[in-house]
Amino acid sequence: MGTSGIGGPSHISGVIFQQLTGTRGQFVPYRGAAPAMQDLVAGQVDVMVAGASVVLPQKRADTIKTYAVAANNRLKSAPDIPTADEAGLPNFHLSVWHGLFAPKGTPKGIFDKLNTATVSALSDPTVSRRLRDNGQDIYPPDQQTPQALATLQKVEIEKWWPIIKAAGIKAE
Repeated sequence: MGTSGIGGPSHISGVIFQQLTGTRGQFVPYRGAAPAMQDLVAGQVDVMVAGASVVLPQKRADTIKTYAVAANNRLKSAPDIPTADEAGLPNFHLSVWHGLFAPKGTPKGIFDKLNTATVSALSDPTVSRRLRDNGQDIYPPDQQTPQALATLQKVEIEKWWPIIKAAGIKAE
C-alpha cells in the first residue's frame, strides 16, 4: 500500500482500512502523494488511499481503478464513484481539510486580514469551481473562521490521536 509518508493521511487511512477489513499488508512510504501515485500507475504498489486532488486526474485519464470515496457522500466532481458505505465498507469515513496557520504570537489583526482574504477567495466562483473540480468541498462561510478551525482541529485530534498511538506511528 503506497502512502504519502509515515504518519501522513494516506498511511493513517491505510491503518484504518486494514482494521476495518481485517487485512494486513506492507506500507510503502513515499516522499509525498505524487510519487506514490506514480508507482500505483506503474504497478509498483497495489493500492493507495489518497485525496481526491491526487486521484481524480488519474481516474479521468483512466490510468487507475477507483473503488470508493471515504466519505459520507459522493463527490460532486465524481458522482460515479460510490461511497465506501455503498461499496461495502461501512464506516470508512475520512476527512481531508486545509487550514491556514501562522506562528504563535501573530497579531490578531493579521489573522483577521488573512481570514477575510481567504473567505473572499473561497467565495469567488472561479476559485470555488476549481476547488470543487479537484474534489475539494468548501466549508460554509460560518465555518470559515479561526474559531471554527480551532474547533475542527480539536475534534480531529481527539478522533485520530488514539488511532495513531495504537498503530505505533511516530514522527520521523
